[in-house]
Amino acid sequence: MSGLTRRDLGTAAGATLVAGLAGCATMPHTGATAPKAARPWPYLIGADVSWIPEDEARGATYFENGVRRDPFDILKDAGFNAIKARLFVDPARGYSKEKPGGPWCDMAQMVKFARRIRDGGFHTSVTIHYSDDWTNPERQDKPHAWTNLPFSRLVDAVHAHGADAMKAMTAGGATPDMVVLGNEITFGMLWPEGRLPATIATGNPVTDARQNTNILPGGHDRFAAIMKAAIAGAREHAPDAKIVLHNHLGRHWQIVQDWMDNLLARDVRFDCAGFSCYQQLAQGDWERTFAAFPERYPDHGFLALEYSSRKRYLNDIVHAQPSGWGSFIWEPIRHQEAIFTREGVNAGGGPRPDLLSQGLSAAEAPGSTPAATTVPQEPHFDHPGGRYDAIPEFLDLYRSMARDYGLKA
Repeated sequence: MSGLTRRDLGTAAGATLVAGLAGCATMPHTGATAPKAARPWPYLIGADVSWIPEDEARGATYFENGVRRDPFDILKDAGFNAIKARLFVDPARGYSKEKPGGPWCDMAQMVKFARRIRDGGFHTSVTIHYSDDWTNPERQDKPHAWTNLPFSRLVDAVHAHGADAMKAMTAGGATPDMVVLGNEITFGMLWPEGRLPATIATGNPVTDARQNTNILPGGHDRFAAIMKAAIAGAREHAPDAKIVLHNHLGRHWQIVQDWMDNLLARDVRFDCAGFSCYQQLAQGDWERTFAAFPERYPDHGFLALEYSSRKRYLNDIVHAQPSGWGSFIWEPIRHQEAIFTREGVNAGGGPRPDLLSQGLSAAEAPGSTPAATTVPQEPHFDHPGGRYDAIPEFLDLYRSMARDYGLKA
């Protein structure tokens, strides 16, 4: 069972659109000089796969055409050239609390995984969650150890944690090429001190209801102070790493613009904005943001930092912009429209609706209950171990992207 959808393979009309976008992407920049935020590396076809070592510890094995292989080798041969790790502050208290074999995604395990990424020949990056557990638009909890710190010491802790992470990665032979500071921090992080006011409706009723609460936000000034500390800490031991800040609403240009303008007005200096791209309010929302962003922010690159479905379309519209640095599919082994099967079904349940009106994907509002029963759910397996078989059509899809973007012959 391939799980590949017509949205990815495309009808004849879709193929024409893809070819046109790809052609535009390869045209030289027509200005007198290259854009300031032009790609610092070849286009990144990336993946966030920090579940792999956890799953391997539970017995997961990976196959391509019936042959068992290292999952990194499968991804690399399919055209992936970048892998991103993630880090929590004290995951034994949160993310990894109920997981055997951990703690997972703590400093030591992350560095080991990052070294595996580097040794595999991949562009290496990490997302730092400034929390013991998942952070996203619905939750940005402070680490347990930082709970009662006054604001000045909270800022110091942010700086120290980033500096420690970069020092450990450098010492471990895995100095990152890129660091993502915070995860989906559209509404700030380290709540309540670093929480931002939600002044513009997202169009997602679950998110809007949760953000319109009586919790007093810390405001843009405090959020900016936190982010400056995070950036300074990361640059202390990895001065050449590109700094990315992550907004979950790649589909919502007005919110992206407000978020960027407030950061830049407070002299928060970073290199690139990363966007989550799971659903749109209307067709063309992502393309609108990706076209408008370079015009307004010529000094900054952008990435599709999380996505799952609409693989070719999304990569084509990022690649079409010279300041579109690339994409990272989130946990493609077993999340949403995964590129592997398990027990004969798509290991992540299959594609989710393109539009919010077609049913709410939990990735658009983490922790939410999907609004329609037609939205596919993650398959329920007893544990994440087991056999995973790569879907040939998806591997071919990524190989074609890598060829069309000039990344491989």
